[in-house]
This record gives sequence, C-alpha cells and structure tokens, in this order.
Amino acid sequence: MGYRTIGKQLGEKATTVGAIIRKWKKCKITENLPRSGAPCKISPRGASMILRKVRNEPRTTRQDLVNDLNRAGTTVSKKTISNTLRRQGLKSCSARKVPFLKPTHVKARLKFANDHLNDPEEEWEKVMWSDETKIELFGLNSTRHVWRKKNDEYNPKNTIPTVKHGGGNIILWGCFSAKGTGRLHRIVGRMDGAMYREILANNLLPSLRALKMGRGWVFQHDNDPKHTARATKEWLRRKHLKVLEWPSQSPDLNPIENLWRE
Repeated sequence: MGYRTIGKQLGEKATTVGAIIRKWKKCKITENLPRSGAPCKISPRGASMILRKVRNEPRTTRQDLVNDLNRAGTTVSKKTISNTLRRQGLKSCSARKVPFLKPTHVKARLKFANDHLNDPEEEWEKVMWSDETKIELFGLNSTRHVWRKKNDEYNPKNTIPTVKHGGGNIILWGCFSAKGTGRLHRIVGRMDGAMYREILANNLLPSLRALKMGRGWVFQHDNDPKHTARATKEWLRRKHLKVLEWPSQSPDLNPIENLWRE
C-alpha cells in the first residue's frame, strides 16, 4: 500500500507513516531511537526554509530568520540560526567591495579581457603601471578583528591606537613595472591636468630610464579626467608614449593595487 492509504486506515499522516517505514527499512525497529544529544529545535522543513531564504537573499540577517520562524510557530535564538547555517556550509562574512558597474562598463571590461586573452607574458612585462592613492598617516579607518579573551580587550596587542581629530593622510602618485618600482611622488594640494603632466615629466620619464624599459613599452593609467584631458593626450603624443587602452571603472584590474596594499 501507499503511505496515504495506510495513513487513512490508521488515522495518521502520510509523512508519519513514511517516517516509520523508512526507520524500519534502515534500523529494523519502529521505537524511538536513543538520542546522542538534545533534539534540533529547527525541523528539517524549517532548516530548508531558512537555507532557501539566505541563498535567495544573502543579506538576510539572523534576526529576520528568527522572526520568520516565530511566525511559523518555532522559537529559536540567533545562535541556533548560526549553528544551523554553519552545518550547511554557510558562515557570515563581510561583503566584498567591488566597483559599481553599469552594463556599458561590464561590456568594456569583457572586451578588454578578450582583446588581451592570448597576450604573451613578455607583453605584460613591458607595461608601466601607474596610479594615485591616499595613505592614512596614523591608524586605520577600517575595522579589524582580533582573537582575544573576554577581559583582554585593552591589551595593547588587541587595540588600534587613534588620535582625537584623525591622523591625516597624504596622496601619492607611483608607478612600477616587471623590472621594479619607479619614483614615488607626493601630491600637495588639488591635482589638475597641468600638475599631472608635470608629475609625468619629472617622475615617469626618469623611472623609465632608471628601470631600462627599452623600446616598445606601454604606459597605463586610468580614465580620470585629468588623464584623458586633451592637453594630456597631446603631451603623451609629443613624448611618443604609447598608452594602454583601459576600461572605465576598473581599478581592481590594475596590479598596482597589490603594491599599494604592501
């Protein structure tokens, strides 16, 4: 007989009948088996529900899931939610920050990747990468996590020193290639196109000579308005500098970001 037929004759749910039959097939017994610990507060159906929700909406909070289960008649804590998701291989992590990309940006990045997909390694060794960055002089703006004991939060090893009005910052321009690092220039004040061209004249060209880049090298910079200004393009043309075509909104493609991090 089927589960439903047996259930109707015995006055039980089909799911109950199915569970008993599966237990008999597996254990050759129908009595409740001894438990190794406390039973799960969240039923398999409830676990499937919260798993489905976090997969569809990864930004769902534990409190949202607690509220959903409360409405379904199950009262649990946030810790129980965490344990249930962890058993499914999921854990709470900080969302990675990526450039905001419009469809045109995605198309341009894909074209850039396809155009250079088969470039030999020697071609990339001829690229002089450049960028500007802001460096904090004191402390860190971002949050850092440490492993510590409950009452050890003020141990110097577990703290990040700060100053009252912030430690200030500096803005730097730098460049590097496979042959090594170029000059590092501190930008004072607001940089415009004229200042940028002066930086290139005083730092890029000497860096190329010092690194012995030779012929056929390529200069890379992003699409900042100061970089793509008509006067800057004319200056690059007069200096016979070949510029690598660069897709917009692509700071993550520039390997100099790894150098800044170091």
